[in-house]
Amino acid sequence: MPDPIVRPDVAAFLALLASQPAPSFAELGPAQARAAMGAMGAMFDLPMIGMARDEAFVAEGPDGDAIPLRLFDPRPFREASRVVMFFHGGGFVLGDVAGYAAPCSAIAAMLDLPVVSVDYRLAPEHPWPAGPDDCEAAARFVADRAALGFAVEGLILIGDSAGGGLAVVTAMALRDAPARAPVMALCALYPVADQLSEHPSYEDFAGGHLLGREDMRWFLDAYGADRAHWRASPLAGRMEELPPAVIATASLDPLRDEGRALAAALASAGVATAFYEAKGMVHGFLSMRKAMPSGIADLEASLGLLKALLPGATPAGNALCTSEYGTHADGP
Repeated sequence: MPDPIVRPDVAAFLALLASQPAPSFAELGPAQARAAMGAMGAMFDLPMIGMARDEAFVAEGPDGDAIPLRLFDPRPFREASRVVMFFHGGGFVLGDVAGYAAPCSAIAAMLDLPVVSVDYRLAPEHPWPAGPDDCEAAARFVADRAALGFAVEGLILIGDSAGGGLAVVTAMALRDAPARAPVMALCALYPVADQLSEHPSYEDFAGGHLLGREDMRWFLDAYGADRAHWRASPLAGRMEELPPAVIATASLDPLRDEGRALAAALASAGVATAFYEAKGMVHGFLSMRKAMPSGIADLEASLGLLKALLPGATPAGNALCTSEYGTHADGP
């Protein structure tokens, strides 16, 4: 592979990480790896934006257990609204609502919409399908009840990495058995979409680009999924009749190729699809905005495409658009 484009801020961040070698997530184990991810977020992401409403509540889980949720809303009052359901990343093993408070507040501010972040159960303590079960249950809870104090007009599903895959899986589940409020759109940032095979980007970016091949192998082994099942590998599932979708990838990411394949599969199935690739960027730009500030533009571009796909927006048509680093194609 020819030398890839690397943005200056990304190169500086990778050089900083290389200068301070640390154990891999697999070497740390789940508990220490979770603490390390939380510390990285606190150090390398921007602070949380103040919200008019920042409230914790719970949904009833599939086994009767409580699923912690957190609402981020820039407005103090709404009569009715679309609601973003957010599913965090972390390889199904790491991450939580507290660690993703800053990105969720940014999404809420950029979209001017309430965001409900879901604290789904994590592997290996709670292996697959606990994660997708909780995400679906939380989405149904928000859609079917007046839990937020206003009428829910529809759901927008957003997630990054593992959470991006969970957003797609949740959209599939609600397509097949709809909730009271419809899913209007989904946005998957550098998603885990295919656990059946390692695409070429696994080899191309096996190490030295923040997320490595061995990290992903450890995450997926801990997750313990039936990898052929669509609830683990949405690429193995039926794409037809899914809501409009934005798929965003990073060009220096082991997950790049499965994200590209997911966008192609959605478009081929007739789903209104917008694809965006952050050129010269690594995995995790949603939650590393202080360390890699150019990623803010990638988030804005991805959410801009999402806005264009929502019902009531002016259709953008089929186009290929480029910026200094990013490229996006509106589909199908």
